[in-house]
Amino acid sequence: MQSLLELAQISKEYPGHKAVDRVSLAIGHGEFFCLLGPSGCGKTTTLRMIAGFEQPTAGDVKLRGVSLIGRAPYERDVSTVFQNYALFPHLTVRGNVEFGLRHKRRMRNSADLNQRVDAALELVQLTGKASRLPAQLSGGERQRVALARSLILEPEVLLLDEPLSALDPNLRKQMRAELKALQRRIGVTFLFITHDQEEALTLSDRLAVMNGGRLEQVGTPQQVYLEPATRFVAGFLGAMNWVNGCGVRPEATRLSHQLPANGCRSLPAVVRASTFLGNCLHVESDLASGECVVAEVSRFDVPFQPGDAVHVWWQPQDQLDLPA
Repeated sequence: MQSLLELAQISKEYPGHKAVDRVSLAIGHGEFFCLLGPSGCGKTTTLRMIAGFEQPTAGDVKLRGVSLIGRAPYERDVSTVFQNYALFPHLTVRGNVEFGLRHKRRMRNSADLNQRVDAALELVQLTGKASRLPAQLSGGERQRVALARSLILEPEVLLLDEPLSALDPNLRKQMRAELKALQRRIGVTFLFITHDQEEALTLSDRLAVMNGGRLEQVGTPQQVYLEPATRFVAGFLGAMNWVNGCGVRPEATRLSHQLPANGCRSLPAVVRASTFLGNCLHVESDLASGECVVAEVSRFDVPFQPGDAVHVWWQPQDQLDLPA
């Protein structure tokens, strides 16, 4: 895949603190890329350096092979959807969406402007709501306005800084599906910043896990989840049991009342709690060592009750051996 956006050893230092430390990354044309990590890991600072709101202390940011260093945000062919959407409360939906074209692109022809705005509103399913103010919209609708305002500028790269974090869980899932479908339809490269594991796994073509200002791992969601490069990645991208030095995902952890018949090594344990989660049972068991092991088992499996003596085991191929 040919790279569209490249970060070459970019760093950002503040007095007494290095927010981003020598990050290198290549993102391709039409890719939905997620930058994932906990609060304070440097992911938003990285986005702001791409957008031009911050200048790197060292390194380079390139778009189509051309350095963006020193260029103002309005001189870069990227647009940003902010976490709080940053809509103008006194402007209508139409006024917000056309703002960039009027002021960034200096577009004055009313007929062309209206046509572009109408097309953008149709793209984000807001046709018929052009005259409303932001306060008259739902959270999901306000997010669509922010998307339309950015996409109408036809950027090479759309930067999205945790745009779903303010929405309730059901609306977040709906908007995730809409975002993915929209990106596939228009083919614009998306760089999506999030601390939410599920968002990164469901949205991205590839993702990067960031920690302490550095990239820990880059790959497809399946690669990073099933083959984590470090203990941090394994523990951050989903739950993990650490037993006798190895890691096992809860969905790969097996429980049985009898010794496993397949010859797999097992550990004796006592069930601490069993919680019904709808699609599975979340079972916590205490090993003799005092460690707690979590297993996600089928709700159609033999029930496990607190106090039950059980055997904990897993298939050898499900074991992850990662350095401490």
